[in-house]
Amino acid sequence: MASRSVNKVILIGNLGRDAETKFTPSGAAVTRFAIATTRSWKDQQTNEWKEETNWTNVVLWRQENLANYLSKGKQVYVEGRLQTRSYDDKDGKKVYTTEVIAEEVILLGGRAEGATSGFESGAPVGARSAVPGGSMVAGRGKGAGAGAPPDEDQFGGMGVTDDDVPF
Repeated sequence: MASRSVNKVILIGNLGRDAETKFTPSGAAVTRFAIATTRSWKDQQTNEWKEETNWTNVVLWRQENLANYLSKGKQVYVEGRLQTRSYDDKDGKKVYTTEVIAEEVILLGGRAEGATSGFESGAPVGARSAVPGGSMVAGRGKGAGAGAPPDEDQFGGMGVTDDDVPF
């Protein structure tokens, strides 16, 4: 029997801070953000509800314009893989960190009050496009339109073209 392993993470949580994008020396965009996931349970001894929040660091490659939409408090769906790496801190001590390398990021929920981006969340959209009234998706090209017939208007007659996309 062949040996098999799986490294897959799916998280739905809220952003703890605005996403930050930096660029590698070769020009590749690296967007980093942290999301909070919370679990609740009833304590068997006290019969009280308790909560525990876990913070997870997420790294998203080659999606520089998505950081504009990943702001503190927004709910996101993240799918990816775990990766542990090490580095030496300023005192020369080896530090290990584990983070999720995102393959897909989908904004969830409605547009925040006062938001002027023109984008609301709800239905997924491909990695290279954004649709007013739809959500933003970063990833491997999955999303609405990936399997839609070419003659079907995916944008409900809004006349949206590639030239209208901000990235």
